[in-house]
Amino acid sequence: MNPLSAAELGILDWIAAHFQCGWMDQLMPAVSWLGNTGLIFIIWGVALLALGRWQRNVGFQILMALVLSAILCNLILKNAVGRIRPFDLNTAVSLLIPPPDDPSFPSGHSSAAFATAVVLLLTKTKGRWVALVLAVVMAFSRLYLYVHFPTDVLCGILLGSLCGWLAVHIWRRYLRGTALGRELTFVPRGGPPDDP
Repeated sequence: MNPLSAAELGILDWIAAHFQCGWMDQLMPAVSWLGNTGLIFIIWGVALLALGRWQRNVGFQILMALVLSAILCNLILKNAVGRIRPFDLNTAVSLLIPPPDDPSFPSGHSSAAFATAVVLLLTKTKGRWVALVLAVVMAFSRLYLYVHFPTDVLCGILLGSLCGWLAVHIWRRYLRGTALGRELTFVPRGGPPDDP
């Protein structure tokens, strides 16, 4: 075991010693489950796209950020790095969820969560603070559940934030003025709102 992994296992053990309790054992798996395959974030993006009137372009940006996150995190980095999970090193841990079978680095849950939150924050969309709190709790849940190292989660947060920023940048610079952009942006009577 390399020194970094040993130090990170120490952090995970500290979290378990100081935070583990009955209600957290119920909450953390539920929060983590919401992020499986990016489920809650895909639903959020689709809901805005389908129901958000002039904010439907924000739904498009969320889905674009999630696609970028999936490509960079799940398809490229996880397979390129191939890091094993912390529970594979500390086999004495009893997991509260089924053990993931994909590589550990980076955290896909954290990446998807922060990709969504950053899009909502940058576009000043209603619900952005809820999304940020959910992203933070979801990232912590991956540590609590002993399925990711801290650096997996940290890099997932940074990667997701980058994907969220890229999606908003691509929309504003290249897509907003196109036919697609006009189709996705609802313009009410009296003039357009501040376009996110």
